[in-house]
Amino acid sequence: MSEPLVPSASKAFRLEYPQHLAEFSTYEEAQSAVDYLADSKFAVENLMIVGTNLKLIERVTGRRTWGSVLGQGAVSGITMGLLVGVMLMLFLRGDMVMLLVGLGMGIIFGVMAAGLGYAVSGGKRDFNSARQTVATSYEIVVEHKVAAEARELLTQRPGARAAMFE
Repeated sequence: MSEPLVPSASKAFRLEYPQHLAEFSTYEEAQSAVDYLADSKFAVENLMIVGTNLKLIERVTGRRTWGSVLGQGAVSGITMGLLVGVMLMLFLRGDMVMLLVGLGMGIIFGVMAAGLGYAVSGGKRDFNSARQTVATSYEIVVEHKVAAEARELLTQRPGARAAMFE
């Protein structure tokens, strides 16, 4: 058995002897090619779409200040507080006071946790951001025993010849 494309990948993400079938610049194009193969009654369980040439994109969304950190802590505490409050109401057979107690506890602990985390950071990373890992190309790999069949089917796909070998 050959090495998996990703060393720690589970068996579900392994092919015995994967071979390159095609490469596309977008996931949608790769998905369309696999869909074509599925429509052609090809055994698609012998395929994988692999995102390659990964890039980490981080969009800075704003500056972190004590006010924004504590505000975010309060907002996240509201969710936890509502959950705790509902549990208190259900299991202690309380009334709306239990909901308010849980909500208050959640807000207090959310603000404390966020404030402590920000204080420990020592002024590093004083900004908020959103991160996303994206692939710059998508390769379709196929099990060696059906590679020739897959290649033949893809050559019959309308307009795919140019896109397959980008």
